[in-house]
Amino acid sequence: MEIVVLGIDLGKNSCSVAGLDASGRVVLRRRLHREGVIKLAVGLPSCVMAMEACCGAHHLGRVLQGQGHEVRLMSPEYVRPYVKAQKNDDRDAEAIAEAATRPTMRFVELKSEGQLDMQSLHRARDRLVGERTALINQVRAFLLERGIIVPQGRRKLELHLDTLMAAEQVALSPRTRRLIEDQRAEWRELNRRIQAFDEEFALQARTEESARLLTTIPGIRALNATALVAAIGRADFQISRRMSRSGRAAAKRSRIIIGFSL
Repeated sequence: MEIVVLGIDLGKNSCSVAGLDASGRVVLRRRLHREGVIKLAVGLPSCVMAMEACCGAHHLGRVLQGQGHEVRLMSPEYVRPYVKAQKNDDRDAEAIAEAATRPTMRFVELKSEGQLDMQSLHRARDRLVGERTALINQVRAFLLERGIIVPQGRRKLELHLDTLMAAEQVALSPRTRRLIEDQRAEWRELNRRIQAFDEEFALQARTEESARLLTTIPGIRALNATALVAAIGRADFQISRRMSRSGRAAAKRSRIIIGFSL
């Protein structure tokens, strides 16, 4: 039994694998835990390990790559047309293996541990921003119910709350005032945590070459630059530009060529 391509359908607890020989015939079907997939791969000669680019695929892909296998990750939407008959885990694994053999298939680059770390930080920041937005909307609703209307904008609401809480006579009941003060303290803590992430992204943008080059493009700052590098990997950026000092006009007159070597 010579396996040329091993398709792996990743699950939270177990994985289905399908092995194809050189003719494309299925010669192996198994259901294993992720540790079992690694043990199976150790006993196989160097071959193609195919997976959908989903949660955990990059970590497992680096492990299999370290064993000498060629790892091919694909977007799930590109694998779907190769599923035969009714969908199940075994057929998914077979479809993944077959899709990986197509000459026109587009593959996803394996992400490094650093990239995954940076993406995790961005997701954590996005969650905090969402929590802050929900909190702000709730504070506005509480104030509106008491006839207090504040202009749009986070900064305007902050200033209005500072003035409102400092006033001796407030159009709020004592209990509502304590609630607003508690929410204001929660808001400050969220601001502090989000700012900590922003400072970390700014440091990364200064020290990582690809991110630093991206920040030279008008409109792209540390947050976008680090998110882009985390998503696409380390790239070779060739930037040729002629810029003036005038914002958008400078971007229009700039000649920016970005080449990604993935």
